[in-house]
Amino acid sequence: MRKNIPSSISILFLFVFIFTSCTPPSPAPTATLAATFTPVATITPEPTASNTPLPTATALPAPERARYILNTSIDYDAHIVTVDETIYYPNHTGNQLNALVIAIVPNLWEGSFNLSGLSINSTPITTYNISGQRLDISLPSFFKPEEVMIINIQYTLNLPFAEQEDPSVSRPRIYGYTRRQLNLTNWYPFVVPYVNGDWVLHDPWYYGEHLVYDSADFEVNVKFADPANAPIVAASGVPEQQADSTRYTITAARTFALAASPEFQVSSLQVGDIIVASYYFPLSKIAGRAALQASAEALQIYSQKYGPYPHKTLSMVMGDFNDGMEYSAFFYLSRDFYSLYDETPANYLIFVAVHETSHQWWFDQVANDQAQQPWLDESLATYSELVYYETLHPDLVSWWWAYRIDFYNPQGFVDIPIYDGQGFRPYTNAAYFQGAHFLSELRARIGDDAFFEFIQDYLAQGRNKIMTTNDFFRILGEHTRTDTSDIVRQYFQNIY
Repeated sequence: MRKNIPSSISILFLFVFIFTSCTPPSPAPTATLAATFTPVATITPEPTASNTPLPTATALPAPERARYILNTSIDYDAHIVTVDETIYYPNHTGNQLNALVIAIVPNLWEGSFNLSGLSINSTPITTYNISGQRLDISLPSFFKPEEVMIINIQYTLNLPFAEQEDPSVSRPRIYGYTRRQLNLTNWYPFVVPYVNGDWVLHDPWYYGEHLVYDSADFEVNVKFADPANAPIVAASGVPEQQADSTRYTITAARTFALAASPEFQVSSLQVGDIIVASYYFPLSKIAGRAALQASAEALQIYSQKYGPYPHKTLSMVMGDFNDGMEYSAFFYLSRDFYSLYDETPANYLIFVAVHETSHQWWFDQVANDQAQQPWLDESLATYSELVYYETLHPDLVSWWWAYRIDFYNPQGFVDIPIYDGQGFRPYTNAAYFQGAHFLSELRARIGDDAFFEFIQDYLAQGRNKIMTTNDFFRILGEHTRTDTSDIVRQYFQNIY
């Protein structure tokens, strides 16, 4: 989810984004989390497909998810990344396939993506076309259901400078490098979801997110051109030191993200068997630790209210830009939130940190089409801010509603695509803040018990899947007989 922030406080009051809500319930007991801070170790025409089966390089049964292995070499100073990527892709579509669509998001920036090799099951592939972020591959023969395809891609990334434009006009770029850090986000080719006979890859837009991800397993091996002066790295997944590299692994994830900087300072908390780590720049230690504390608290609360957190690490990174974004077991927070932190929980840094933490449930575990139905994750993530405040800071619930939501007098239908938002503020007012009001009224109507039982079941049924608005209301109907049609008509433009 996007969170841009202007540099002045006066503009800040007019420029808030994201998140969900519900009506304030009875104040819950205040929870506490014992915090100790310890450093984290840096640790072309296409031929018609024949009926000949596509040879497979393995007779193993199809795995539950695709697996990505990325052997990655980074020249930090030259801003060059060289990758040898292997994708083990199981055909769980139920259909014979004679083509694949792979997203190559870095190709949206001229000269950033340079392909040097492409093969499938060890056979070089020449029948492909790259246009913008889309790689279309015509397969030499049919790819049958439940077979496994091995895709190997070699490429070099020339990282662009992530220039920061006016966030009210165009979203700042995260992918690339800034004066103080290198950011690898949506940096590797990935097979896009295949839904109802179509490959899902939407066009980017001025605001909001356009990509949709299947759940996958990742192994990313990272080494630096100058190991003696390697930067500090924050990444999705568990790090393991190898002879000349660091291996990161994460399972059942939507994405793999990495940030590196020689200036990062690190604090961490252990929550059960989960390491939560905060990466921040010098002079932001107090704010960096406050974001860490809030995220660790939120992780505990959401694990109790929704269901368990699935990974062993969670990293939050101070971005050298005025934007924030969630990835699997990883998220960015805008540098300006750190600058404006006033050492109280009634603060942008805190509610954005807990919002982003909740995306580990409503994005990573349960995905949705972020371009066509963005409300599904953004409304629930905004609502989760309120769950945090009513649990730990019930005295701030009214403040949260007034300052975070109603200050903007939100209007519009919740279920708009990003392309119909008519601007960043109208879009966030509808998908985020009206979504918060919808969930609030829904909870008040059906009661706390039914509401949270529904949310838990939505997580359980949607885990590792891509859910839709129809799924949301179908599962809701399994948990209440209360008539909510008037609320739905008020907030939604479509009938579900």
